[in-house]
Amino acid sequence: MKNLSELHKFLFDGLPVRGMVVRLTDAWQDILKRRTANTETGAYPEPVTQLLGQMAAAAVLMQGNIKFNGALVLQVFGDGPVKLAVAEVQPDFSLRATASLQGDVPLAASLSQMVNQNNEGRCAITLDPLDRMPGQQPYQGVVPLFGDRKEKLEKLSEVLEHYMLQSEQLDTTLVLAANHEVAAGLLIQRLPLEGSGNLAGSYGSAERESALGQSEDYQRISILSKSLQAEELLSLDIDTVLHRLFWQEPLLRFEPLQGAQGPRFACSCSRERVGRMIRSLGAPEAESILAERGQIEVGCEFCGAQYEFDPVDAAALFTSPEAMPTPGAELH
Repeated sequence: MKNLSELHKFLFDGLPVRGMVVRLTDAWQDILKRRTANTETGAYPEPVTQLLGQMAAAAVLMQGNIKFNGALVLQVFGDGPVKLAVAEVQPDFSLRATASLQGDVPLAASLSQMVNQNNEGRCAITLDPLDRMPGQQPYQGVVPLFGDRKEKLEKLSEVLEHYMLQSEQLDTTLVLAANHEVAAGLLIQRLPLEGSGNLAGSYGSAERESALGQSEDYQRISILSKSLQAEELLSLDIDTVLHRLFWQEPLLRFEPLQGAQGPRFACSCSRERVGRMIRSLGAPEAESILAERGQIEVGCEFCGAQYEFDPVDAAALFTSPEAMPTPGAELH
């Protein structure tokens, strides 16, 4: 039987704290197998596998944390041998992830060695609506890969905790881990003081500001969460993890999301999207590639699919009624 990826949501009954835990198994292994099968790139180095797996787990947790009809795209980029790492999760929790490398990645490379050698690395979270209106731009938040004192951060979890505090003004605790078999993450968050199902009306604006980081319940649960070791997160089932951490806490658990409702690998690339991308290059550029190579070949970095356009195919792209480029259409 296939070991399905799963996402579990829960609340601490009567406390202003919520949580989620994700365990990516088949979805994560599918991503790695496709990369390994790519004869041009081969498998990811170990540190990149760990980083990308943590990003995939974090992106699922962040998508599960918001009510948003669109893709959540988590990107890390900078000046090291990892040019760009991307994890994308759709509202139905289908996901894909990839990393582009330039140069060798040392076997024990840290986050800063991979993407933040000169403290100029960045982490971007993009929310791209599925029903985006013409001219509407996706929302994007960007944070540096350093802390308040310009110190380099070596944990992706610390970068994302910083982002959540800055962008959402919510105290967040993240524990992330990944290897070649599993990518997993635990998210604990203090509930917002405004909105449904929280403490609306209990505080004035000044009190809300001062309440950040002050919840004793949140602090206790955060400390418990941070006691979770990477090996435990990767090797234990979710029920065991939650029992070990919170056996004295009043947990309210929701039905886990698995299979068709849970995290799973899927790629949104298509021949049509690639055609739009070629059209966006313009006819002269397409003709130049055809003159040099005889055909236009495009490979999807996420799933490894190969798309080939010969001169007849390419000519049809620029003579069909749909030949005008679609704004924002591109192959990611």
